[in-house]
Amino acid sequence: MAGRIEDYALIGDRETAALVGADGSIDWMCAPRFDSPACFAALLGDEENGHWWIGPAGRPRCTRRAYRGDTLVLDTVWETTAGAVRLTDFMPSRGSGPLVVRVVEGLSGRVEMGSDLRLRFDNGRIVPWTWSVDARTAAAVAGPDSAFLHCDRTLGTDVSRRCTSARFTVPAGARISFVLGWSPSHIPPDMSTDPAAALDQTLGFWSSWAANCRYRGPFSEAVMRSLITLKALTYAPTGGIVAAVTSSVPEDLGGERNWDYRFCWLRDSTFTLSCLLRSGYREEAVAWKDWLVRAVAGEPADLQPLYGVGGQRRLPESSAEWLAGYEGSQPVRFGNAAVGQLQLDVYGEVVNTVYSAMRADVPIDRHVWALIASFMDHLGRHWTEPDAGFWEVRGPRRHFVHSKVMSWVAADRALRMARVAGLRGSADRWRAMRGEIAEEVCRRGWDDERSTFVQHYGSRQVDASALLLPRLGFLRPDDPRLLGTIEAVRGLGEDGFLRRYSSDAGPVHEVDGLTGGEGTFLACSFWFADALALTGRRREARDVFERVLDVRNDVGLLAEEWDPAVRRQLGNTPQAFSHVALVNAAFALHGTRENGRRQGARRRPAGAHA
Repeated sequence: MAGRIEDYALIGDRETAALVGADGSIDWMCAPRFDSPACFAALLGDEENGHWWIGPAGRPRCTRRAYRGDTLVLDTVWETTAGAVRLTDFMPSRGSGPLVVRVVEGLSGRVEMGSDLRLRFDNGRIVPWTWSVDARTAAAVAGPDSAFLHCDRTLGTDVSRRCTSARFTVPAGARISFVLGWSPSHIPPDMSTDPAAALDQTLGFWSSWAANCRYRGPFSEAVMRSLITLKALTYAPTGGIVAAVTSSVPEDLGGERNWDYRFCWLRDSTFTLSCLLRSGYREEAVAWKDWLVRAVAGEPADLQPLYGVGGQRRLPESSAEWLAGYEGSQPVRFGNAAVGQLQLDVYGEVVNTVYSAMRADVPIDRHVWALIASFMDHLGRHWTEPDAGFWEVRGPRRHFVHSKVMSWVAADRALRMARVAGLRGSADRWRAMRGEIAEEVCRRGWDDERSTFVQHYGSRQVDASALLLPRLGFLRPDDPRLLGTIEAVRGLGEDGFLRRYSSDAGPVHEVDGLTGGEGTFLACSFWFADALALTGRRREARDVFERVLDVRNDVGLLAEEWDPAVRRQLGNTPQAFSHVALVNAAFALHGTRENGRRQGARRRPAGAHA
């Protein structure tokens, strides 16, 4: 049975990743990249769907674990009556394919240990043919996939079709290394990895990368761990950043809100770019911007909310009936049908990302300006239409206020860039568009009786996305309408955390068309802290920020949601949006004066003239 979501730690090589449980079992890994089929899928089923366990006999939960400094090298320690042992897990930068290295080291006494490897290709469905290559190496193959397991000791490994097992004793001072590698079945695997050298290289890479962080303030450990996590979620060959490494980890245990998050969302682009640039990671910010521009190139009408890590557009959604689902949560989905939704806010995200990059002196190629102009022409004709909105609801389209505000953002940022981009001939049209949108939002999206902006025209629902208004510059931080909206959003709170939205007419499923509930949304809670800080309530903002930090797991990771009732993380993990929001909120609370001036320069009242 899979562990709790917060039981898992992340290791990765910046092309794919694995989740390691507190019992020493790797229950999730896709190969060769984030959006490939999983070869370990026990997270969404059971051990027969693929896992790799190493730990003391009896499979106890670890005594403690931690990342080694500012790296993605994980140390897990068990202290037993017979002695103590440490398991070090990491994924080195790859050569021909992904590698998982696991090093067992005796700390004291003599500890009886075990290793069980069950490879299951094609998302836990296919049992490969497995055989012994020699006394220290086993191999497996099925269709396009192959893998090998090599140990630097002869352990008397038992190799069968369904499981490769070893039982061994580790005395104090002894060290045993395992290397698992994946390769296409038609290419011979490279089994030349030196575990000790790979560990030194991996520690050096992450320590050197982390040293470039320029955040200076309280909670620097939390900020650094979030940035390392974002780096681990980056697909190095293209610069795309996946929303999470998992698929179908539920937002409601036993429910149907189970989505595949192993893709790159445009909506995250501005938040992520800001987070990276503020933190000193210009190279990653440029790579993310470049991925974005390549992905969205084409006809403006074809703009998608999300893309694959390589920029691929077809991400068909299907169900995996052979997987029981995390704690019985069905269906298990791979692919994401939201790729075909109309989400007008993503045009604003793209234009805002290019604007933010330009302000940070990131080079913008000439063809990008033409692309932005074509997006604006398209948006100018379609911003009045209903869409699926920020939360990608699978119910009917509506006139979501956030989508309209992001259309305003697109017009505002395009207008600001017009002179630099040589697009002054369109300035009058964009200025008029910006004013028209602002007037409509303030008239049709405002509930005068409740003194708040609503989720969509004609509703009385409050939506946490309204907390982004001060950051987007739609209203000044001291605008009474903004302050009233922040107060109304408090009503989304549950035990100090915020839900995405509520319905006066009924439960959340009446908005998105799905059954069941969901937890509180961690990014929304960070946005609340951010909005409070920007409107001058810094002490309360810090209280909110610290409350959310407290629900990170023991190695500093956050999933998408939190259930205050049962005190468990929910949703896909680790969630990039949660960690980006953590970093941005930390800067809002504790950033430098220069950062504060740069943020403040972006704030303008709705409909302001450029």
